Amino acid sequence: MSIESENLRPAWFVGASFGDKDQTEGFIQDGIWECGPVEKYRDLLASIRPGDRIAIKSSFTRKNKNELPFDNRGEYVSVMRIKATGIVVDNLGGGRSLLVDWTPINPPREWYFSTSQKTIWRVPPDKQWQRALIRFTFHGEEQDINHFLRDPYWGDRYGYPENGEMPPSPYNVGNIVYDGCFLDHATLESMLQRLETKRNLILQGPPGTGKTWLAKKLAYALIGAKEEDKIRQVQFHPNLSYEDFVRGWRPQSDSKLGLVDGPFLELSEVARKDSDGTYVMVIEEINRGNPASIFGELLTLLEADKRNIENALTLAHQRTVGERFHIPPNLYVIGTMNLADRSLALVDLALRRRFAFFDLEPTLNETWRGWVQERCDIPADFLTDISRRIDSLNDQIAADLGRQFRIGHSFLVPTPGDIADPEEWFIQVVETEITPLLSEYWFDNPGKVDEAKSQLLSDL
Repeated sequence: MSIESENLRPAWFVGASFGDKDQTEGFIQDGIWECGPVEKYRDLLASIRPGDRIAIKSSFTRKNKNELPFDNRGEYVSVMRIKATGIVVDNLGGGRSLLVDWTPINPPREWYFSTSQKTIWRVPPDKQWQRALIRFTFHGEEQDINHFLRDPYWGDRYGYPENGEMPPSPYNVGNIVYDGCFLDHATLESMLQRLETKRNLILQGPPGTGKTWLAKKLAYALIGAKEEDKIRQVQFHPNLSYEDFVRGWRPQSDSKLGLVDGPFLELSEVARKDSDGTYVMVIEEINRGNPASIFGELLTLLEADKRNIENALTLAHQRTVGERFHIPPNLYVIGTMNLADRSLALVDLALRRRFAFFDLEPTLNETWRGWVQERCDIPADFLTDISRRIDSLNDQIAADLGRQFRIGHSFLVPTPGDIADPEEWFIQVVETEITPLLSEYWFDNPGKVDEAKSQLLSDL
């Protein structure tokens, strides 16, 4: 999903100091923002719509390098301090006053380089730095300082990054939400905290709840950046063995058998050589194979307190006599489990004790509605109606088959900007994605499938 292609409304950055007084605290307390006596902003203020994002800012310059996150070589740097963010509730007309649902930022956050001292600054998402500013302000993303320093306009003043390569973009929980996760920040932070302490985490839930998608995003956030070379994805299946995943004998080009490390040992070796880095193994559908057989003695070594040389064990296939192996502490494992597939094996208690588990639920909440409405310009009332229909179907599925068979929200997260006719889009999703799944669920009762489909599409 490309952030650059997203179709967002402009964001508004407004000042709160009139005369010698900072009005920020009063604005937040009263839930308003007022332009003051400056008539030249009346038309601009009148164009602000309910639902638009707005932030209270102050702009100034700074020269002391000890107060900056980079060496400014003695030059003045433009700084914009974000003191509160909010959503416009109503434009009271007259080109002067807004009702705003404010959230104070404490402590305030500071953005560098591209700033404005205007009382009202309209920032459309037309350029990369503008989109980065919007993500920084409203989604908690860190500013990528080196991206600006790579630009000759800024690099000539403050110095280019030490190497010629663009560093990976920072990534955190704010980015996960911005990219399309409908869980709250606290839940995501809890997942990361458990992953850091337990070292192993499994996301489980019904089909379409975004398990694999979220596993990759959590890996980025744990690493702190989108560094693909620090993540290895594998998928378990019934034919996967210990020899495929850990180490085994395989035919070589000289027609002889050679001892070959599998993906887990390969990533372990990379992580061991880079002890300051963070590495993540993402295992999709971890219960589709036989996890106890595939992991072998690694089941013991997965435990967080066994990840040291003192607890190293001998592998089933040794390269040298007496070779011992342990999993480095900077290698983390994230697995996913689809609970609705009857063909999957149950995960035994030995594996369960070594993982923290999080259940993902179908999440057609206000965050989902706001995200889809904003990115795809689908009316809020239509999305509310979709949510009602899917919730009703899920209640029926849960009562008849169990909660693990419910329909997840991923079926109803379209690609931004691609929806010309919302009703036709929903009809296609029901006919080509949801109905075939229901046919698998109620394979012995096609009449129930037809009834469910009819209820999803009635009166459209």
